[in-house]
Formats: sequence, structure tokens, C-alpha cells
Amino acid sequence: MLPKNAISFAMSCCLQFITIAWMPDHAAKPICKRVPNTLENDVVKTRHQNKIVERRTKEKQNWKGNWIKDSHDKDFRIAPYFRKTLVVNKKMRLAKISIAVAGLYELYINGQRTGTHLLDPMFTRFDRRNLYATYDVTKELQKGNNTIGVLLGYGWYNLQSTAVWYFDKAPWRARPSFCMDLSITYSDGTTETIATDQSWKTALSPVVFNSIYTGEHYDARKEIPHWNETGLDDSKWVNVIITGAPSQNIAEQNVPPIRAVEEISPVAVNKINDTDYVFNIGRNIAGVCRIKLKNRAGTIVKLKHGEHLYPNGHVDISNIDIHYRPTDNTDPFGTDLYHLKDDGSEETFQPRFTYHGFQYVEVTSNKPITLTRENLTGIFIHSDVAPAGSISCSDTIINRLWQATNNSYLSNLMGYPTDCPQREKNGWTADAHLAIETGLYNFDSKLVYEKWLADMRDEQQPNGMLPAIIPSSGWGYEHYNTVDWLSALIIIPWELYRFYGDSQALKNNYPNMKRYIDHLDETHPDGLIPEGLGDREAIRSHANIELTSTAYYYNDALILSKTSKLFHKSKDEKKYNVLARKIKAAFNRKFYHAATQNYGNGYQTENSVALYWGLVAENNKSAVAANLAKSVSQDSLHLDIGVLGSKTILNALTENSYADLAYQLATKDSYPSWGYWMKQGMTTLPENWDMQSSLNHIFFGEISAWFYRGLGGMNIDENKPGFKHILLQPHIVMGLNNFHARHRSRYGNIASGWKTTENFIVYTTTIPSNTMADLRIDLYGKIVKTIQVGPGKHSWKFKLRATEKTVSTRLSYYPEVMLTSKDAVVCIGQHH
Repeated sequence: MLPKNAISFAMSCCLQFITIAWMPDHAAKPICKRVPNTLENDVVKTRHQNKIVERRTKEKQNWKGNWIKDSHDKDFRIAPYFRKTLVVNKKMRLAKISIAVAGLYELYINGQRTGTHLLDPMFTRFDRRNLYATYDVTKELQKGNNTIGVLLGYGWYNLQSTAVWYFDKAPWRARPSFCMDLSITYSDGTTETIATDQSWKTALSPVVFNSIYTGEHYDARKEIPHWNETGLDDSKWVNVIITGAPSQNIAEQNVPPIRAVEEISPVAVNKINDTDYVFNIGRNIAGVCRIKLKNRAGTIVKLKHGEHLYPNGHVDISNIDIHYRPTDNTDPFGTDLYHLKDDGSEETFQPRFTYHGFQYVEVTSNKPITLTRENLTGIFIHSDVAPAGSISCSDTIINRLWQATNNSYLSNLMGYPTDCPQREKNGWTADAHLAIETGLYNFDSKLVYEKWLADMRDEQQPNGMLPAIIPSSGWGYEHYNTVDWLSALIIIPWELYRFYGDSQALKNNYPNMKRYIDHLDETHPDGLIPEGLGDREAIRSHANIELTSTAYYYNDALILSKTSKLFHKSKDEKKYNVLARKIKAAFNRKFYHAATQNYGNGYQTENSVALYWGLVAENNKSAVAANLAKSVSQDSLHLDIGVLGSKTILNALTENSYADLAYQLATKDSYPSWGYWMKQGMTTLPENWDMQSSLNHIFFGEISAWFYRGLGGMNIDENKPGFKHILLQPHIVMGLNNFHARHRSRYGNIASGWKTTENFIVYTTTIPSNTMADLRIDLYGKIVKTIQVGPGKHSWKFKLRATEKTVSTRLSYYPEVMLTSKDAVVCIGQHH
């Protein structure tokens, strides 16, 4: 953690995520460089805004190649090389490589790396589905001799590191293998396919150990110069072994790939001694480091990654290695190892088949070395999804929270949504559904979620149940898989429909959604669900688990009813609508207390959950909302919630005429609060309020969605999804002088914001072509404008007049009316 009052903030945005660095005032600023995405040879490219740039499918029966591997077993540590030399005798019009891998890979042609993908292919339930990618390699091949090289890594397919989730015992685990087709179309119209077969050769690589969970070890002394080039004497290499396909489903990886997206120079380096240096890259990221070294023979360097420092300056990983269960000392957690060559030349090491979550890197060596800040670079890697939104305003806490949330979201997007990039790297279901709206307002992540929903379908049991983490080695089917977590199966396809107007995810998952809800109905006939993980990370008041679980059950049933209606399945619509009403009635009978007009004990989470998920009767809403506001005020505007409450509290307040209170709660900077994290120098969102566990979680990330929906007012009309019809309901709150939100929908950019001068507030919105918006401007708690607007840019100017500058209470603000209280507001609307 960086010292208080030792923060500098740099921000730039315009539909690009901004770069923020937190550092001591005396420290050098980090140099952050966006890595260009050179996609010349990537045939399967990113699809943005539901438009496929190029998509190619390859059915299983069309593959010409065999699955090949070397002769070692799954416990052998050294990664294998593969190579094949071929001859091209004619002029080519097009050449494509399709490659499917059980494990991870790097692909080379004539010594040059092909594509920009990292940690490819993405994690799936490997014994049920494997992914392939296709590359255009026309420019890489040459007339005459050519050599294809493949380096295989282990990934989640052959995880040898041992932890509490037992991926080392996964049913699919085996030595990595791959299948490849090189398809060439010549200028004369003839075609040829060069495929993997027994003529390929293999040898051991200098990657002597690799674990996507713990780290990578590389022995440069074992390098084979020119191993992937023509002319190498490979007589000592051995022929490969033909093996079976890991599954019967080889599917296209139609997902934005993981890439090295940003390079970050350290802000400081602390030389502890001549064999121990600690680098601070200034922010928390997911990724690896590139280090440049020059030393004498026999030098071994270790890079240990962490989020904390001990008081003595060493890297502290005690918050992130707690689930690791090593069997010996050869696989240290969060650590990469590099054994230098014997020739004393300058060398560069960047791991290929692992990643870490870190801000600090401790570099130690067995011999004295000299390092400066220039020797090390942090590499931020994640699924390379396109930015889709931006937030900027006059409140630095909001700006910092928005960027910190983006950093956490991207750090936990690796072809599937994860919980944290260091301690677990698991696809926890709740983390994903709690942050789904934040993700979709800020990034075009649709394809990543569609891929992950396919992972869910692969994991679902015949009775409808799922594991708590997806993909899973088998862990999580018997515990932690409760409705408050597994609602991801229902919520995520519904949100994809709402944001994109595309019902395909709902269609693909409809039978699975039904199977799960039917299972809950069968096992909980009274409509109440007592099991759940509940409001995790709550500070003081712990919400009733049956209350929160039943609320999610209700929402799931309601979504399934709406989905049935969308697909014109009238019997299902009626069935699940009746179920939703039954759940709602049971919920209110048990948890609503008419005497106090509270739910449960009246905790912040309990009342906000009931309000947000639509379980409160219309005639009780104002009283329950007033009690929620009262409890927030009585807590001195402090949060008393966990993760489930973080999804609901700001929204429940805003939707029930307490937007100003929600804003004050969102920007509070004393413990416990989101703002407190920013005050402590966090550049990502911690897992819990006291910042003692993971410092890079997306658990509490709903607040970023609230910036768009609550302040900016960008709400979706479910009857015309995809922002075809926008319910634009901005809340101009006291104390936030300037605010601007922008979201790129499938129809174009939507903008909403205001600017305050001494006597005026100007609200401006942009509505994209082929859409309409119902605009309702809430100014200091009073509706001052209601109008339907079409495409274009619109603005309204409101004149403010007050007898005193100080603010009394929120009830003092009534636009268009002169008051006898301390403050008065006069509004004059203008439409351009």
C-alpha cells in the first residue's frame, strides 16, 4: 500500500481506458505505452459491437491433421518444441493455418512469431470442448523451403502446481498436444494441405517448467538456436507420437484474444543489496515482466510478484498464496525463474505461459547484479476487448474509481471472467454476474461472456446444477454453488440481450436456464432458499442469507418468464411468471415487517436488495426507501454492506429519489467506503473493505455501472433493447459540478452530462441515429424536464438562484419554485 497523501493522478480518456499512476511525490512517473495490436495475420479477429470482422468455422470432420505430442508423460516438467520443414514450389494466393491445442502454444514460421495471441487457446473444460484459431500466413511463407515451429505450454490443461481446487487432478490432464492444418491456395487455383502427422519432429525446450498458476522457469543454456528456422540440423530430434483428440468438440475461438496490451515502466526501484532489488510499477495489474540482464555465467534470477511490501521492503505475498499447497520448494508461488547463458551476453526474459497479479516485483539473484528502473518493464495482459464507454467529471474520487474498476475488470478478463489474477484465477460465478453491467458499459465484452456461457453448458449436470467456479476440475459441485452465485447462468445472457439487443445467448442457454430453475423449484417448493454464500465481505451487519438468496431466485424466475415470452413460449411464460409471483409472496410474508416497514433487520443490504430486485410492493416503496436512507445517514454515510449489497444500494437509493445521498455514499473517503480505497492509493478494487486480501478483485465493481446508469441516466428499455429506445434519466446531484458519460451502443455513441457555472447548469445529451430517448432530468431531487428526443445533440440550460450558498437538506431543492427555505432554485429550460 502506498502512503497516504502520496498520490499523483494522470488521466486521459476519449473512449479509451485512461492510465492512472499512484506514486510518492518524489518518485518518477511511470511510462505507460499502449502496445499496438498488429493483426495482419490473425484471421479470426475481434468482433466489436456484434459485427464479425471475419469468421471461419472448421467442423471436426474437415481437419486433415492428427493430434501429435512427444513421448513424455503429464508429470514431466520441460515443455516441448515441434518443427516441420516444407517446400512451396508455386506462387501462393492465400495460406492459412488452423491450430487447435490442448495446452498453450506459440506458433512460428521461418523463425518469426505468428499472431499476437497470448495464453492461447483459452481455458475450457478440455475434455468436453477445445478451441482453435486461424491465421493468414500468406506473407510469412516464402517460395522454397519453409519451417513451422510450435512451442507448447501447459496452461490449465496440464497444471502441475497443487492448490485447493485440485486442477492437478483434473480428469482431462495430460501431456500437451496439438493439431494443425496449413491450407494453401495457389495462384493457379490448386490447393494443398500440410497437416500434422508423424513426420513432425520434437525436442525439449528451455522452458523447463511452466504453470499458469505459479510461474515459469527458463534455462537459457538449453536454448536451441534457430530451432524454428530452415537449415537446422534436426537429426537428433525425434518423431512425434500420434495421439487422440482431447474431446469430440473442436470449436472456433471466436473471442477477442488475450494480448500484451500495455507496457509500464517502474516508478521506483529499491536496491536492498547487490543481489536483491524491489521494483514498483506504480499500479496493480495482471501480467508479467520483461527483464533485461547481463551477467557472468551461472547466474540465476528470480522474479517474485506481489501486491504488498513488508516493513523491511521485501515483497509480501501472504495475502495471495494462502490457497497454494506446494509439495516441495521447486515451484515458488508467483515467481518466475531465469537461468542466464554462459556467454555473458545481454539477455531478455519475458514469460510466455503464465501471468501474475502484482504491483511489486522482487528480483533476486544468486550472484551480484546491477539493475536500474530501465531493466524491467511491466506488461499488462488481458482479453483485448474494445473500450465502449468513458466517465469523466469534477470529482477525482469518481474518476479514480472508474479507472480502478476498469483495471480490475480487465485484470480479471482472461478469456473468461475471473475473481483475481494472483491468488486463484478462478471463474467464480458471482464475481461475473455482479460486474456484468460494469463490464458492458465500459467494454465490448460480449464474445467473452458468450464463450463463458458455453463453458457453463459444458459443466451443467443433468439435474441442472453447476459448480461454483467455471471451468472446474470437479471442485465446487458440492459446496459454494448456491443461487446467489449460480444466478450468473440467468443474469448474464439476459444482460447481453439488454445491452446488445441480441437474443442468441438467451436462445443458446434457454434449456439450461430452465433446467436450473426447475431444479430449484423442485428442491424448494415453498419458494424460499435458505442456502447461500450471502453478503460476503460485509463489515458489521450480516444480511439474512435466506433473504438475499430468495431475492436472486425471484429475479431468475422473472427473467426466465420474460425470456419465454420473448421466444413465444406461452406455457413456459405462464409457468415461470407464476413461480416468480409465488417466490415474491413468500419473500414478503417472511421478511417484510409492516410495523417497521423494513425487510429483515433493516440492514442496508436487506432493504436495498428488496428494492432493487423489485420485491417491494408499490405502496411500501417510499417507506422502505426512506428507512434505507435513514440507515445510511445514521451510519454517517458509511457503507454497511458486502458484495451483494454493493450491487443494490446505490441503485436502490437513486431509483427512489435519493440520488444525492447515493452520490455522497459513493464518494465518501473514510473507512469503510470505495473512496477510502482511492484515498489509500488503490489502483484496482480490493476484495474486502480492509484491504487485507486480494487487492485486485471485481467483486465490488458495480459502482462503475452506477456512474452510467445512476448519474448519467443511461437506462435500457427491455422492450427495445440494445439502446434502441433509451430511458435517459440523469440525476444532477449537489456537489458534482461537471459530469460526462459516454457509451458506444450498437447504434452509435450515447452521451449524457452536465456542466455547472456559478448560476447555471447546462445539461447535454447525444442520441445516436435510428434511436429515440425518453428524457427525464432530475435536478437536485426534482424532475425539471420530461421530453422525448430523437437523434442528435440536445442541451438544456437551468438557472440557479439561492439566497445562501450553503446547502441545507436535499429537500430544500425544488426547481421551478421559489422557496421560503434557505435555498431556492429557478430553472429555465432551453432545447437546441
